[in-house]
Amino acid sequence: MAAGTSRIVRYVLFAFFVSLKHVLCHAWLIATQGIIILYFVSSSSMPRPTIPDPSDFTGKWHKDAKDAGAASGEIHSPQASSEAASAPAPVSPKPSGGLPTAPADGERMNATFVTLARNSDLWDIVKSIRQVEDRFNRNYNYGWVFLNDKPFDATFKKVTSALISGKTYYGEIPEEHWSFPEHIDQDKAQKVREDMAQKKIIYGDSVSYRHMCRFESGFFFRHPLMNQFEWYWRVEPSIELYCDIGYDTFKYMRDHGKKYSFVLSLYEYVETIPTLWDSVKGFMKEHPEHIAEGNSMKFLSDDGGKTYNHCHFVSPIPNIEASCANMPFQWSNFEIGNLDWLRSQAYLDYFDKLDKDGGFFYERWGDAPVHSVAAGLLLKKEEIHFFNDIAYYHVPFTHCPTDEQLRLDNKCHCRPSENFDWKGYSCKFSINAMNFLQATLINDFSQVHHGSLRCIRWKSRKAIRTSRTRYIC
Repeated sequence: MAAGTSRIVRYVLFAFFVSLKHVLCHAWLIATQGIIILYFVSSSSMPRPTIPDPSDFTGKWHKDAKDAGAASGEIHSPQASSEAASAPAPVSPKPSGGLPTAPADGERMNATFVTLARNSDLWDIVKSIRQVEDRFNRNYNYGWVFLNDKPFDATFKKVTSALISGKTYYGEIPEEHWSFPEHIDQDKAQKVREDMAQKKIIYGDSVSYRHMCRFESGFFFRHPLMNQFEWYWRVEPSIELYCDIGYDTFKYMRDHGKKYSFVLSLYEYVETIPTLWDSVKGFMKEHPEHIAEGNSMKFLSDDGGKTYNHCHFVSPIPNIEASCANMPFQWSNFEIGNLDWLRSQAYLDYFDKLDKDGGFFYERWGDAPVHSVAAGLLLKKEEIHFFNDIAYYHVPFTHCPTDEQLRLDNKCHCRPSENFDWKGYSCKFSINAMNFLQATLINDFSQVHHGSLRCIRWKSRKAIRTSRTRYIC
């Protein structure tokens, strides 16, 4: 009986504690839910704090920075601003209806960029467009003319127009400007191409290359799309501009009476122009009225015009590895020039003479020496400009300003040690040396070949007395 009673007591106690546990758990759940409900009710009745406008932080930062700068005596800021200047907007508004207006003040010239390209050149030319836009044209919004011997496709137009801040124009070259003239002997021209191919002269066997050189020499400025403009800037695929250009180059040319400009100058591949100078001398004899006084004959000839020294400002050969053995370099076509000069009777007579002589097809005359000789003879020296501050690259040559302050001011990223100007195969080497000698020494100098180098031979005032000859190589 006692054992049974104790067992019943244990069962009762067990049931009591189990019931108590359930009661306590239920109470805890009710209390927790009450706290959560109370929290949300109280939170919904509390006022929400406002989020500060980003401009408040911007303005505060400017004020704090100004106070700190005044205390230390130095303020570092991307742009100087007056005390009354308002804080900049935190987010640039997206323009509706196109690109924003150009920020640069002043008049715009009647000018355009111009590029001869094919649809397959798209991804190389967009690199050049970005360089030109970022370094220069974003401030001026000049338009761009694209010319092709075939119609441009929709992709080319869509991609290029999206990158350019100005208007874009797309033109097809007339067949008569991209074909053999009637006076060309086709059999003779073919024989020349075959001979050049055997000699491995770059593009020596190319027909299209010859059409291109002839078009750039005498017809690009006559295209209907170009007729509306007075100035042009020629841009090639895959170029690089190393420095900001903080002024309007077209306006500079106009204001300073310039008609042709360049940044690189080299020697032409001799085997492509063996009779070019003969044709030039024929032109000079037929049209002495077109030869400018104070021209640049000394740049073109070392013997008063008897022979051509093969110097020119630019060359159109693309995608070629440099070879110092025979000089078929990939030279760049940087030109900023006046279209009215190219349309002048003097230049048209000059081109017509060369075209009739047939050297574009019987040899392989490039537009670079054709333009350079024309500028050297038909323009005064002061009408030709060397853009020293435009740092420019196209494989394999670089023009980089040697003035450190200029590079810093214009945010340049070129390496001055790679500057091509004073290399022995740069014609600007000769130009710069001659200008220096003319300014500082007597005019007793000439260009000579000193060993394997092209040099300036000169005698200083002191050297004249001692009969010593010196060289700059």
